[in-house]
Amino acid sequence: MSFLKQLHLDSPVAYDLLVFSIVVLGGIGLGNIRVAGVKLGTAGVLFVGLAAAHLGLRPETEVAHFLKEFGLVLFVFALGMQMGPGFFASLRRRGRILNAYAFMLVALGAAVALVGGWIFGMPLPAVAGLFAGATTNTPALGAAQQALASAHAASELVTLPALSYAAAYPLAIVGIILSLILLRVFFKVDVSKEAEMFRQEQGEGVEPLQRMNLRVENLNLEGVRIGSVPGIQETSVVVARHRHAAGSEVTAATSETKLHVGDLIMAVGTQAHLDQFRLVIGRVSSENLMKAPGRVTYRRVVLTNKHLLGKTVRELGLDHFHNITVTRVSRGDLIFTALPDLRLQFGDMLQLVGDEESLNAATQRLGNAVQMLQETKFAAIFAGILLGVLLGLYPIRIEGLPVPVRLGLAGGPLIMAILLSHLGRLGPMIMHMPINANRALRELGIILFLANVGLLSGEKFISTVFSNQGLQWVLLGIVVTMLPLLVVGFVARRFHGLNFMTLCGLLSGGMTDPPALAFATTMARCDSPAVGYAAVYPLTMLLRIVAAQVIAQL
Repeated sequence: MSFLKQLHLDSPVAYDLLVFSIVVLGGIGLGNIRVAGVKLGTAGVLFVGLAAAHLGLRPETEVAHFLKEFGLVLFVFALGMQMGPGFFASLRRRGRILNAYAFMLVALGAAVALVGGWIFGMPLPAVAGLFAGATTNTPALGAAQQALASAHAASELVTLPALSYAAAYPLAIVGIILSLILLRVFFKVDVSKEAEMFRQEQGEGVEPLQRMNLRVENLNLEGVRIGSVPGIQETSVVVARHRHAAGSEVTAATSETKLHVGDLIMAVGTQAHLDQFRLVIGRVSSENLMKAPGRVTYRRVVLTNKHLLGKTVRELGLDHFHNITVTRVSRGDLIFTALPDLRLQFGDMLQLVGDEESLNAATQRLGNAVQMLQETKFAAIFAGILLGVLLGLYPIRIEGLPVPVRLGLAGGPLIMAILLSHLGRLGPMIMHMPINANRALRELGIILFLANVGLLSGEKFISTVFSNQGLQWVLLGIVVTMLPLLVVGFVARRFHGLNFMTLCGLLSGGMTDPPALAFATTMARCDSPAVGYAAVYPLTMLLRIVAAQVIAQL
């Protein structure tokens, strides 16, 4: 310890780096220890930070505060970038029902925390931290502390949420998993059967794309352009290849290609749509144009030309300029028929059909710079963070609160990241973050935040938590964790008939708890719960951030 004291005097920067490194290394090691199949994960950094501060290892306060807030911003912004593309889609159809239950989960948890805090006579900053810890939501803790600092609360009150958070967090992870087990037992769920039913439900109305070779026999189509064929827009079918009746070589079909009786075409679409289209064209041919001789071939090209982002397939004009047909568009795990009005995003993979020379020209125009998909656009990221910080500073007045509620550094960057990643660009800048870079920034951000929360709060942790007050926090934390989960789980299953896979994803995402999702996917032996988790996670995160601020300031 004498060495550290001397180092602190001689080189404060080296001392701070040493302390942070010790806390992070120790925290990652602690987080990887499994107890009954459950581990703390990055939350281990928080507890090692608390222990280090208790033993006297504390960095400069201003440095710790900066790193804590900067880590929070990195975490929520990277999280928003990941969730943004699917956020608005999650609000449609069944996603509305799931998010309504997630809202109920957040509201019920906040109500239980407030009632319990009133019964035990807890200060509301402690209730806010307990609410965040019992729901394993670290950004909510940051939002509560920021709200208190903005209200110029005493320093003891600003650090109080971190203490109650740390008291409630460990058993919250266990409580969420235990709630899933209790719901499974109560409803006598056959997990493998529910997983199969879930796969069938997901497959309803989602047909894979097929190819169909058709012989033109409809006399009314003589000399008609493909783009003017009746029903082609309604069925969403794309005609990719064409061969004249005379037996010439196969060519790429465009909307301007004229049909004649006896011609052979290859169409791409769902089986149901192809069957409808066949009634207009003629009959199915046993000949496969994919294998027929001709100069036409296909190529998959990635859209990286920033000047073409946001354009529709029609606006690209590949059929007019290069005699190229776009048949499919792949975006992540999704595959779409290349409808004329489909709007394209950075990184979309287009399947093109045409001759080699035309494909080369189209490839050059689209970009196809695959290496760009691995580049992190830091200018766009920090521009987004700048806008997010400004949004977080905007005051939202709520009657009865002493100061306006702000989205803060937890909410502002999150919302801005969701919006910008959905739009795909910010002016001339492309909003793109490779998945590996996203994970790295998220992990770095949450580690910086938790390490410094622990280091700033650890001095009083032992004396506060290991007391009658600390015992009350632990007990109330278990109730705040499990009661809303069991109530919402029971209602959703009994009255809405939610599949257990969807229910596990809903409850895990509603508590923003990755360990619970990992447990659910292990129990299901598939990734089905992740669908419900992703549908409710973004909105739940925002709701918990705002709720924690309101509780802290009531």
